[in-house]
Amino acid sequence: MHLGKRTKIRVRTALSTYTGNLFIPSMRNRVSDLFNDEAVFFITLTDVTIDGKEQADFVALNKNMIESVTQLE
Repeated sequence: MHLGKRTKIRVRTALSTYTGNLFIPSMRNRVSDLFNDEAVFFITLTDVTIDGKEQADFVALNKNMIESVTQLE
């Protein structure tokens, strides 16, 4: 059983825009907690739409490639 919450976000990189679900573990409260954690190098999204058309079950994004994040829920 996973403790935490899932929230929908939009992530923009130089090449693409990703919309999907981000899992926030119970020891974190906000999306920004994951992005500010220096031990985390990748952000993982599930149920992803890429550029509004392509679908993927899972995407891992290098935090250094991310330009902006918008929380949708």
